[in-house]
Amino acid sequence: MKTDSAKKPRAAMVLSGCGVYDGTEIHEAVIALLCLLRGGAEVSFFAPDVRQSDCVNHLDGSDSGAPRSVLAESARIARGKIEPLSRFNPEHFDMLVFPGGFGAAKNLSTFAYDGAGCSVEPSVERAISGMRSLGRKIAFLCISPVIAAKSIGGGVKLTIGSDPKTAAAIEAAGAKHVECPASSFVEDESKNVYSTPAYMLAEDAAEVEKGVSAMISRMFETL
Repeated sequence: MKTDSAKKPRAAMVLSGCGVYDGTEIHEAVIALLCLLRGGAEVSFFAPDVRQSDCVNHLDGSDSGAPRSVLAESARIARGKIEPLSRFNPEHFDMLVFPGGFGAAKNLSTFAYDGAGCSVEPSVERAISGMRSLGRKIAFLCISPVIAAKSIGGGVKLTIGSDPKTAAAIEAAGAKHVECPASSFVEDESKNVYSTPAYMLAEDAAEVEKGVSAMISRMFETL
């Protein structure tokens, strides 16, 4: 797909809550947002309108009580400008981006609990399917490639870095895992799917930025 040079590319980011242990990894979301904006994209935020699977106190790792709304928590990152993922229309977007954080494995899928036998949240599944049907680009950061492994399958090339256990689960779910440093990314040209390890391997936000920036720059190059 070629984007009209007079029209800004449009990117959608799917959030899974707010906070690494039960939602979206905030550094990854902000870095991805900056890279998209620097590339000239208009960015919209979406999240499933469902309850979190749990709620974690990020200070000490304890249970914070009743789970919260994934959509409401994601709105913290989006500064309130966010829509339910059920309203996502793939025809309006050139790119779809999934930051990491345990919310990807707890709220967008059940990977944290079920491993390779996990399920993907229905609105997430529809968003990915819709983008793929149009040949649009989809990016996955950190642990979120587990979603692609399950929803896309077919030997899609993905990376979560180098963790053997997670890599094996990704392959069991139907993907081909490729080892990759945090400063780089993996591209599956045939499926328009991109992934980078981010905090699965990165020591700090600067290292996350290297991989995410390289990946998103490549996505812009191939629009």
